[in-house]
Amino acid sequence: MANSMYRASILQSQMHIQPSLSSRNFVPKKSNLLCFASSQFNPVRSEVSFCIGTHLIPHPKKVERGGEDAFFVSNFNGGVIAVADGVSGWAEQNVDPSLFSKELMANASSLVGDEEVNFDPQILIKKAHAATSSKGSATAIVAMLERNGMMKVANVGDCGLRVIRKGQIIFSTSPQEHYFDCPYQLSSELVGQTYLDAVVSSVELVEGDTIIMGSDGLFDNLFDREIVSTLSIHSDVVNAAKALANLASNHSMDSSFDSPYSLEARSKGFDVPFWKKILGMKLTGGKLDDITVIVGQVVTSPSTAISDGIPKTEVQGTEGVWRGERQNTLNNL
Repeated sequence: MANSMYRASILQSQMHIQPSLSSRNFVPKKSNLLCFASSQFNPVRSEVSFCIGTHLIPHPKKVERGGEDAFFVSNFNGGVIAVADGVSGWAEQNVDPSLFSKELMANASSLVGDEEVNFDPQILIKKAHAATSSKGSATAIVAMLERNGMMKVANVGDCGLRVIRKGQIIFSTSPQEHYFDCPYQLSSELVGQTYLDAVVSSVELVEGDTIIMGSDGLFDNLFDREIVSTLSIHSDVVNAAKALANLASNHSMDSSFDSPYSLEARSKGFDVPFWKKILGMKLTGGKLDDITVIVGQVVTSPSTAISDGIPKTEVQGTEGVWRGERQNTLNNL
């Protein structure tokens, strides 16, 4: 959840460090597993695809409507994953911040196989944004895996992605911000960003690589070293996604935790009053937010295996592989 809308006249950003809340055990959580198998016949080489686990924990105060994050996963080609984070500042104008992110992801999901998109995440963002009519704005990230192992990523704002290989982070996206807590965002208004502002990257993946994608609720509350150490304990993608989301949620409600969010805040000039600094105190705490986590493991699909032609999709609230009739899976739509 980004707090600030970007306007032509920039508004002063406010710092929100939240204390621990006793309601953490009552926050509904969603965990899912989706494995994709390559379907193209090729007797010479193997191809790769994603096996994906997801977990979402809404902001404690936004549980009833499921939070303002949205995501989808698709088995198109080697696999497509995407997250959008609705900008909460729109609530000040009586606009539901979740509507834009939900519609954006719905549109992206329906366009992954579009000929004009041509399996290009930047063009997918372009077309999905153009098709979105809801008022609001959202940050967004899309990753598309080719069967040959090449993953293309397009990112606008502060959703993020990490690639982990043999216990080391080999690739990381960087957030785009106008100023602290006001990220780049796709918007219904002309002052927002467009697909042209996306940071576009390509990474060659191999079997065994792990991809972590999430909203800023994950990366504001977890350090990269915690992500790596958590994955070393949980090899199953569903368990890994759940563990990462739960750890980020716990940190977000810990007022004494020196989080990535509080570190960045202090670096941007936000801190406790001077007299508290004299006493050795400093600004600490996690950031209460929606937390969306997608964990993807790169697996090899034997090229001699011919798909049955039935797309694999995810059933919300279950853990397992399920064969369904939809090509794409959407959360919060």
